[in-house]
Amino acid sequence: MLTIAGLTVRYGERVAVSGVDLDVADGETVCVLGPSGSGKSTLLRAVAGLEPPTAGTVSWAGKDLAGVPPHQRGLGLMFQDHSLFPHRDVLGNVVFGLRMQRQTRAAARARASELLALVGLAGAERRRVGELSGGEQQRVALARALAPAPRLLMLDEPLGSLDRELRDRLVVELRDLFVRIGVTALFVTHDQDEAFAIADRVAVLGDGRLEQVGAAVDVWRRPANEFVARFLGYNVTDVFGAGVRAAIRPDGLRVDPAGPVTGVVTSRTFRRDHFLLRVKVADGAPLEVAVFDTVVPDLGDSVRVAADAEALVPVPAT
Repeated sequence: MLTIAGLTVRYGERVAVSGVDLDVADGETVCVLGPSGSGKSTLLRAVAGLEPPTAGTVSWAGKDLAGVPPHQRGLGLMFQDHSLFPHRDVLGNVVFGLRMQRQTRAAARARASELLALVGLAGAERRRVGELSGGEQQRVALARALAPAPRLLMLDEPLGSLDRELRDRLVVELRDLFVRIGVTALFVTHDQDEAFAIADRVAVLGDGRLEQVGAAVDVWRRPANEFVARFLGYNVTDVFGAGVRAAIRPDGLRVDPAGPVTGVVTSRTFRRDHFLLRVKVADGAPLEVAVFDTVVPDLGDSVRVAADAEALVPVPAT
């Protein structure tokens, strides 16, 4: 088990990670989710031993890893750009780490071929990495990270450079692979759909602080505070009830002639299965309202908005 306790990382006067407590159980996938600049990659680098902490500890199975160099921590790290060796073929890329472990050539090649088959690249051993698609390069990088059998696999925005359709497909494949082989993983992403699809638990990071940790479905349904709610795309407002500040998903609001709140449509965006309206109201921040009807209000229209009571989640200010 990985245990992070009170971890703080500073760059001069700037605090990149502040007092983070987080654990990852054996066989569990935890996603660190947050906006750009929230400290996600710094946290990962500190766990890997690539960034010295200012305070706090990183330990594995109760053993403090302070002073243990990165290559001796037994951790695998996969970056967004994959960092493949362009002068090596697919097999050579995967074999590299195994040979560094002083495995025999035959054993390393057998292990590499096994991992390539596992990630869906059987028979691609002799292809040059420059000939591969983005998705295939991602699979090679994953096989290379898994080959030395790391006790913890860490992934830093591994799907960030891929198109949406490929990302959606690969995140399902990754989740299935992690479950099948029992990988313990710490996965960093800014993409909420990615995090919810792959994680057993989600840890939301904001300005270096851990704002909420929980099962993906719990984090989505009940954001802990205003920061988490806004990051997940909720409206945060008190216009629907006697000073009670609440988070409301856009699909929890509706345009309703009898609605208690009046506003003006200031933007209208098509989102495949619905339109997303931004409605300026007099007594609060603009509301985002999902409209699934065939008749959609236009820019400048005055509308009334109602909220589904079950969609209101009381939240404290951050």
